[in-house]
Amino acid sequence: MAGFRSFLKAGHSPTLLASFIYFTYCCGVWVTNGAMAPFIQESLQLSPAQLGVMLSVPIFAGALMRFPLGVLAQYIGRKNATLVEMGGIALALLYGFFYVETFNHLIAMGVLLGIAGASFGVALSLGSGSFPARYKGLAMGLVGAGNVGTSLSALLAPQLAQAYGWKAVYGMAAVGLMLPVLVMIFMAKEPDDVDKHSSFRDHIACLFEKDGWAFSLIYAITFGGFIGLTTFLPSYYYDQFGVSKVQAGQLTMLAAFMGAALRIFGGWISDHWGGINTLTAVLVIISASLMACGLAGGSLVLTTLLLMLCFAALGAGNGALFQLVPLRWPTTTAVAGSMIGEVGALGGGLVPNAMGLSKQYAGTYFWGFALFSVLSLLVLLMMRSMQLRWTRTWAEKGGRARSA
Repeated sequence: MAGFRSFLKAGHSPTLLASFIYFTYCCGVWVTNGAMAPFIQESLQLSPAQLGVMLSVPIFAGALMRFPLGVLAQYIGRKNATLVEMGGIALALLYGFFYVETFNHLIAMGVLLGIAGASFGVALSLGSGSFPARYKGLAMGLVGAGNVGTSLSALLAPQLAQAYGWKAVYGMAAVGLMLPVLVMIFMAKEPDDVDKHSSFRDHIACLFEKDGWAFSLIYAITFGGFIGLTTFLPSYYYDQFGVSKVQAGQLTMLAAFMGAALRIFGGWISDHWGGINTLTAVLVIISASLMACGLAGGSLVLTTLLLMLCFAALGAGNGALFQLVPLRWPTTTAVAGSMIGEVGALGGGLVPNAMGLSKQYAGTYFWGFALFSVLSLLVLLMMRSMQLRWTRTWAEKGGRARSA
């Protein structure tokens, strides 16, 4: 406890809390369509392939918006960027409440929901910006635990949709937006960790470096898997096991909560053990558990336990990767984090599509699970081939922060 108090005193804890609340809300809104997918599919009579497209659009849109928001944050400040983004979220939710009637409207709504998915790099950089390097992993892990918003959405959205209709959920979410807006205005403070003399080229340097793309591929597995599976699982549980729409959301919540909670652990253990070491263990567990999930499609209990294990590894991996980001790009963390988050989230958009296509054309979800399992192993091999150079240039052995 004394150690945690020392951590809180090392930076600006109100900003850390404001960033967590903001990110929690954005994560919940981002996966709203996925949480209500069984209701939407039944209402609009969507095929498995159409369902996959509908679920992937918010993920792809959110990924593509992350980097521009990160660049904007470098110039107008991260706090101001969050307020601009939340204004866009309000417009998206109002569009969903008043206008969505057809599949095409739903796709447009998905693009607008992507605004919420753009929050990632800015939220983590804002929350951790005032903390020293030795605490970056834990600070980013705490903000990143806002992924718990996905589990709250999976738990609450189906119940609200069943009681009031799925379109009404958008209106309720719009009212809820007032909380993160007020918290951000009155509690957050802009950190002073950005080099104000850096040029635009300096800010986007991570786009032209192999390390930036390597981190992005790792994140495509850890966060892409987290957001893609969270979005798809309500539909998977409903179709594969015949549970009710509300039960499908509750089961998804169990897995998503594990991913959000273990993100904090991933950041903390990476500060002590090293992000590279943590990611090595994480990628092995992800690959094994996903392949096992594909083979356990006949057992609801075993599938749920395997998914909870998988999500625990995904969450820890997210925390571990973003322990490394501020070590590699200490003065442009918001842009680097947004760029990595952008490419990484694109990986999440592949998951619903792969699952939908696997079901529609092969009659089983196995090949969707197997594809992501194999990709995890390939990314692990890539990281291990690059880690020797990383520990010689900007990190200690295993991926820990270098001593001041």
